[in-house]
Amino acid sequence: MRKAHIITIGNELLIGDTVNTNASWLGGLLSEQGFDVEQVFTVPDDYEIIFEKIKLSLSKAALTVVTGGLGPTHDDITKKVVADIFDTELIENCEVLEYIKSIFERRGFQFSPSNAAQALVPSNCEVLFNNKGTAPGMWFEDSGYVLIVLPGVPTEMKFLMEKRAIPKLHEKYPDREVWATRYFKTAGVPESTLSEQIGDLKDFVNNGIGVAYLPNVAGVTIRISSSSTNSGAAEEKLNELKDHLYEKAGDVIFGEGKNLTLEEVVGKVLADHNLTIAAAESCTGGLLSSKITDVPGSSHYMIGGVVSYANEIKIKTLGVPRNVLEEHGAVSKTVALQMAKGVAEMMGTDIGVSATGIAGPDGGTPEKPVGTVWMGFWIKGEQFALKAVLSNDRLINKERTVMIILETVRRRILNLENYPYHLKPIKA
Repeated sequence: MRKAHIITIGNELLIGDTVNTNASWLGGLLSEQGFDVEQVFTVPDDYEIIFEKIKLSLSKAALTVVTGGLGPTHDDITKKVVADIFDTELIENCEVLEYIKSIFERRGFQFSPSNAAQALVPSNCEVLFNNKGTAPGMWFEDSGYVLIVLPGVPTEMKFLMEKRAIPKLHEKYPDREVWATRYFKTAGVPESTLSEQIGDLKDFVNNGIGVAYLPNVAGVTIRISSSSTNSGAAEEKLNELKDHLYEKAGDVIFGEGKNLTLEEVVGKVLADHNLTIAAAESCTGGLLSSKITDVPGSSHYMIGGVVSYANEIKIKTLGVPRNVLEEHGAVSKTVALQMAKGVAEMMGTDIGVSATGIAGPDGGTPEKPVGTVWMGFWIKGEQFALKAVLSNDRLINKERTVMIILETVRRRILNLENYPYHLKPIKA
């Protein structure tokens, strides 16, 4: 496989002001295109460091992709560095200049010399015309390498890579290996348990298939990949492993796709079964309702929600008896059950769900430590609760509670046997 290097430029990336999404996106794209992404560099807006890293990559890799430092401000020096590397001058590209002027005119902004400087490019480059912004991309090619220089704005960078650079790479390297990659999304099972459930995959790995477990707060993604000079052959190698994954872990795989979300899948399940849902939230503060309504078309099944943070809202809006709150506390099975039933009855839905807990980082007791969450469910008259003891991290507890509720709804509608994390349902 041909080696590729990625260089992202900007002080803001190094100090954490901006999350470096460009590097991860480019790594995935180039891998899919059959390149071995050997190194990723993140460097400051410093002439000497940028010069050194680009020169090094040109000597080591068949492909180098550089992002950042093409703007109109004083710290945008990438073009100057690249011109010096090739010992050439910056020249004005008339087409780019006229396009930049048209953008400013259309938006009613004043055009300045600093904006005109964005139309300057090294004389030995091929311009990658940028229809999404003012900074053009640049393509440099030699017998031993390709260098692609792109703006750091993610939307512009992605446009130029997909629409301008990738077609040229296909022409340059028609014999490249093609990678086939599939992503299987799971929820409600820890990585170690999932690995044990799936079993030893060394026979597949020995056959040239890559397997990775990618855990996050919401669940674990299984990534499998293979390569071939033919895309169909690469895909075919994965089919046997796909069958194995579904045989061993089909109950926890909720779908396929790198960007697939649990809320999308739950929304489809609700829609397919013509069911409606409402949410009563305390510790999650509306996050569950937000996740559900992130999905286009969710108005067909999401009727409404109540953020019942205060006990008075639980009493007056959701019908939780005051004496129950006083006796059991807000974080309890009884309150969670009443919240779920109350919101379903109030909104006239098939399903009501609730969350009440101690998100943290303080507020816990020996009996109810931080991370204790009760979740209530009212599903077409079936009423039960789940109790989980999560972490000391407030945001993780909110995210994981939402995941457990959504995955529980999915599994109950589909009549799947187990509950997330093998939690035991407690009946009303």
